[in-house]
Amino acid sequence: MILLELKSLSISFGGLKAVSELNMKIKKGELYGLIGPNGAGKTTVFNLLTGVYRPTEGQILLEGENLVGKSTIEINKKGVARTFQNIRLFHHMTVLDNVKIGLGNQLKYSVLEGMLRLPRFFKVEREMDEKAMELLTVFGLEKEKDMLASNLPYGKQRKLEIARALATKPKLLLLDEPAAGMNPNETGELMKTIKFIRDEFQMTILLIEHDMKLVSGICEGITVLNFGSELAHGETNAVLNNPQVVAAYLGD
Repeated sequence: MILLELKSLSISFGGLKAVSELNMKIKKGELYGLIGPNGAGKTTVFNLLTGVYRPTEGQILLEGENLVGKSTIEINKKGVARTFQNIRLFHHMTVLDNVKIGLGNQLKYSVLEGMLRLPRFFKVEREMDEKAMELLTVFGLEKEKDMLASNLPYGKQRKLEIARALATKPKLLLLDEPAAGMNPNETGELMKTIKFIRDEFQMTILLIEHDMKLVSGICEGITVLNFGSELAHGETNAVLNNPQVVAAYLGD
């Protein structure tokens, strides 16, 4: 079953075509990579998928439904969540509260119930605490639940950002350079975490990454962008050995 399909997806900024006629299909439960040199248009694709940008042309189909024209919030509610190349946590909030924010689109109480501390307020807060702790335990962050997010080591901040994204219960998880700034040990641990997320949560994952060891180690298929256009796509190892892909990364 195809979860995400991009049809002739394009966007122009002035006279510059940042993404041109991109076609891509990702199956449900697939772990897929989007790679390419700096400036190839990868993050622009993520911004299109999440409603930050509206495409000039083309369609973005999630389980057959076109997401073009929907707001970022609407797209998240439809089941698309993302992380960012530069970690975007609420640094002055606790680890637990960061994850609870991700749960906000599922468990709610009214303003009045919150102000008056009515029974539903306490019930929902307990449920959110429990669900948030379940996610923190998955990522080994349960002991840091009361710590400020800003005080976490870099690798754990990455994990927290992924946990918060998962709290929204997405169908599609977009990871934007999750290994950026990590040392080899942290990257190895991240690879295991991403595989675990896919298997444990039956998650479909699309990731942008420059670490080819990570890409070749976990991605089942990849699409390569160069100057906004598709250079190659297919099974990971075959694509990474494509002479055109090697030239794009290393030069002729």
